[in-house]
Amino acid sequence: MKLLLVFNPHAGGGRAGRQERAVIEALTSFARVECHRTRGPGDALAHLAGQRLDAYDGVVAAGGDGTLFEVVNGLCAHPAQDRPPLGVLPVGTGNAFARDLGLQPGDWPRGIELLRAGATRALDVGRVESPGGDYHFLNIVGAGLPVAAMLTAERLKPLGRSAYTAATLWQALRCRSESFELELDGERLRQDSLFVEIANTRYTGTSFLIAPEARMDDGLFDVVLVRRLPRRRLLRLFPSIYSGTHVRYPEVTVLRAREVRIVAPAGLPLAPDGELRGTTPATVRCLHRHVDVFAPAAS
Repeated sequence: MKLLLVFNPHAGGGRAGRQERAVIEALTSFARVECHRTRGPGDALAHLAGQRLDAYDGVVAAGGDGTLFEVVNGLCAHPAQDRPPLGVLPVGTGNAFARDLGLQPGDWPRGIELLRAGATRALDVGRVESPGGDYHFLNIVGAGLPVAAMLTAERLKPLGRSAYTAATLWQALRCRSESFELELDGERLRQDSLFVEIANTRYTGTSFLIAPEARMDDGLFDVVLVRRLPRRRLLRLFPSIYSGTHVRYPEVTVLRAREVRIVAPAGLPLAPDGELRGTTPATVRCLHRHVDVFAPAAS
């Protein structure tokens, strides 16, 4: 087995760099490993997009959600027949997608066991087309509150994994709603909402179970909207995001679609997988079972 390891030593506030040697030793116990240490934003994407990948039996993303975002886009720059399966080692601050593979934050040894087992699943990938650029994502793309929370979380990084939680609550209490106009598989929807989240998987921000019924290989997105709530009602709803029971609140709308177009408002920044990429209006398509991933069997 020959693996290309894309390792972000700066992930997790630099904690990942201290685990690099142990990760490589564990991988080399059963595979030949070529390691590419990322140097900064955009490096993983450029490295993967610029070389042939068909000589590898797997490409492994070791970092957080941002590292995985770049690796997925690097893989999708190649034709399907030339893309090796994707492995995930959660050594970053945010590892939301890894949760759907049964990997807790920091549980890279379990990720290595999935690589060693060699079983793969074909999973859906989202593709976004927007004025600010086109790209792919594995996890989720949002507009509105998720962008404000992500920018605030950057300033709270010393709090570690609780930074995104604190930032989201702070922004939810002060963020204004937007008058969203959406098209879901051609059906028009208008709704004032704090945000729209287009989810391919269940988790966001590592621990928020934002779309509890989402499936990674069903060819559909779960689209989540939340109307603005009074502060007391919001504080009551907020803890339910950890268990996914927020979807029972009447202020929360969950719909499913293969294609989602955010028609208005224009100019809203988009947040895919913990990154900032593109603006509205945007078209988001689900590419059914587009990438093979080292993963446990579907439950």
